[in-house]
Amino acid sequence: MIRNPKDLQRYTAHERANHWVVGICFILLGLSGLAFFHPAFFPLAQLFGGGVWARILHPFIGVLMTLSFLGMFFRFKSLNTMTPADKEWLARVGEMVNGDDHNMPEQGKYNGGQKAMFWVMAASVALLFVSGILLWRAYFNFPVDAVRLGAVVHAAVAAAMIGFIMVHVYAAIWVKGTIRAMWYGTVTRAWAKQHHRGWYRQMTGK
Repeated sequence: MIRNPKDLQRYTAHERANHWVVGICFILLGLSGLAFFHPAFFPLAQLFGGGVWARILHPFIGVLMTLSFLGMFFRFKSLNTMTPADKEWLARVGEMVNGDDHNMPEQGKYNGGQKAMFWVMAASVALLFVSGILLWRAYFNFPVDAVRLGAVVHAAVAAAMIGFIMVHVYAAIWVKGTIRAMWYGTVTRAWAKQHHRGWYRQMTGK
């Protein structure tokens, strides 16, 4: 792909790699987790070499995703602090959904929806990690009541997170030019000016 030298860098190679590690881990966890969730999904375990290997690999992949997400969290948390403009953006998100985003409140590198998703994901990953530890009986031996609670929390949060990730992916596809940022790390100036005017001015001084 030929890129304009005037394009703006949105993500570094390291940031993109970090994102893709988290994303790939989440897909693997979703597939293996569904295999344990209901017998109808158990054939998915064959993607990992069978039920035994799926059960062995699932928690280790979970640890890798948690550590990778921590890298993203500490890198981006300061950019995801909610502001009054973000709250106004969320209150008027219907305008954007209807295709009229030209008069939305000015946003920085991330808009209110992206920031809300960031904090939901942070809470979800934390809950999945803690509840997953309760279920990791090969290494831990918690009281059975704690294990049962962990199983309920793990399943409920995982189901909710799958839904949130689907929204995240849909939004990335819907807003043309967003996926390019995660593949190549750059966006056009026109894209930045339309969707993140505050960030555009910060990057260009205009």
